[in-house]
Amino acid sequence: MKKNRLSDNSRKALMINIGESAGKEVADLIAQMAAEIEELRQTKVSVTRIVPGVHDSVAMIEEPV
Repeated sequence: MKKNRLSDNSRKALMINIGESAGKEVADLIAQMAAEIEELRQTKVSVTRIVPGVHDSVAMIEEPV
């Protein structure tokens, strides 16, 4: 299992440069984003078009008669 967190050196550098509370907040946000990206990668599905020749969803809009 991968850890979705910054290294201790990176966290410390953030806290020193932008302040302890802001650095912790940014590090936690990065960890949450990394976890969400990993989840999206694991649940990603391939989409196969079944209508030949139609490449834009805009082309499928019907106009009123």
